[in-house]
Amino acid sequence: MRTLLYDLCDDLEAHYRRSVTAFRLPLDFFRFLGDSLKPDDYSNWKVVGWIEELNDLLYFIDLREQFLVERHPRDFAADLLAECQEKFYENSYQDEIFPRGKPEPAGLGRRLSRLCARLARQVMQESLFLVPGLPCLWLVETNRGMKRSARPSWMVPCDLSANFERAELPGRVYVGLEGAYLDPPARLRKKIAAGGSVARLLIGRDSIRITVGREQIPLWSHEQQPPWHWRLIPPCPLEFGHVTLGSALLYRSDLTPSRVTQASPTLVARFQRALGVIKQAWPEGAEMVALLTSRVVPLKARGVVSFSYRNRPGLSFINTFERDEFDLIDDLIHENSHHHLNLLLRKYDMKRGDRNQEVFYSPWRRSLRPLHGILHATFTFTMGAILFERLASWAAASPARCVAASGTRGHGDSAMSARDDVLRARFRCLEEVESVGYSLRDLAHASDRLGWLSPCGAALVRILQSEIGKVRRRVVPFRQTVLRSRYGPALRRHIRTLARARALYGKALE
Repeated sequence: MRTLLYDLCDDLEAHYRRSVTAFRLPLDFFRFLGDSLKPDDYSNWKVVGWIEELNDLLYFIDLREQFLVERHPRDFAADLLAECQEKFYENSYQDEIFPRGKPEPAGLGRRLSRLCARLARQVMQESLFLVPGLPCLWLVETNRGMKRSARPSWMVPCDLSANFERAELPGRVYVGLEGAYLDPPARLRKKIAAGGSVARLLIGRDSIRITVGREQIPLWSHEQQPPWHWRLIPPCPLEFGHVTLGSALLYRSDLTPSRVTQASPTLVARFQRALGVIKQAWPEGAEMVALLTSRVVPLKARGVVSFSYRNRPGLSFINTFERDEFDLIDDLIHENSHHHLNLLLRKYDMKRGDRNQEVFYSPWRRSLRPLHGILHATFTFTMGAILFERLASWAAASPARCVAASGTRGHGDSAMSARDDVLRARFRCLEEVESVGYSLRDLAHASDRLGWLSPCGAALVRILQSEIGKVRRRVVPFRQTVLRSRYGPALRRHIRTLARARALYGKALE
């Protein structure tokens, strides 16, 4: 990521000078920030997300300049829409460029310019407080030895509305890499809200001031401390590695995010309890969570599954609204597994060429998916199968243990719930063994027969085959017990569905 940051700055400076000037991109400050970050900081979700956003900005600046000289704008728009659908399914870029969902060339240049301007503002604003006080130091270093051309201050537009991608509260200024923020006094917060969350930052060599309307308020001083009327709110630790609890993200009924609020204090205990169960039942899995998950964001969203972003490694959005403790444990491991595979995909090239055809049946989505989606699902649900087998073994070892225990049940209720947890975990394990086995067969075919996977990708498939084989051998003795239980009909339906999918889609791969 460090190399990518400097390459982006060099590319923008060498080939897009007019756009750099138009969008007021402080490339020298970005380099100065890059020099100030520690090596470990480049794996932080905020730093990675900032660099990836700068990468997106360069991509759209290039597209914007291409479009200005394009002789076939209709073909250009059609190709761009297809590329957005493949590459930017996690972002709002497609909606901003093609608001009606059609490849319309009319007004495309203006829409690209607006998108570039928005990304430029975001990239600039997010860079200012990754290292608190660094913009002031940069001005000092920049002006050292200069006289007439010295830059006494720097004015930057600032949007203080809620940020849904980072789950950041409105009206606050987030500082550092761990999720701390500056909380303004209530009077100023109301003024920011009344002004549409639009403000400006005036950065000097010894302070940073925020301008809201006509009022200018001190925000940060050269002593690296906020003024007395701003409160520095530290991140909420979960006493598990370096994992912190973020603010809660609320969704509307139409499955779109509506607002960010303070997380309920009861969620701290829920997450700590879930992480504690993982640590006891699967210590190796807990170590991976402590290593790869940095921050969990509670979701209150009916019908929205937990998720994470490829460009925000370590940031997990976890649905706590309609999910019990068993589901919470599952979701924590699942999103951590996405972080794990995304890290591997950054380090190793797993595929040969662009393979975006939706030709593989997904047992989880029950629809056709491209190779990339099947690889992600197979990896994460292999980890899920291991988790369920470990949970079943751990809960079965003592009737007093209970995956979903709330701490309020009596001993008999806990024993009863523990037995149900064991049965449920074994059912989920058998279910995932069947699903993962189905997709591993397709991945092996893609590797050995189609040549779509690189040697690294093929090696990963072999590792997953070995791991799911171990789980299968441990859970097979309980298969008949599950089939005779209330979970039996669901497991039989799942097996029949996979058999039909193999008969329907299997021949197309041969």
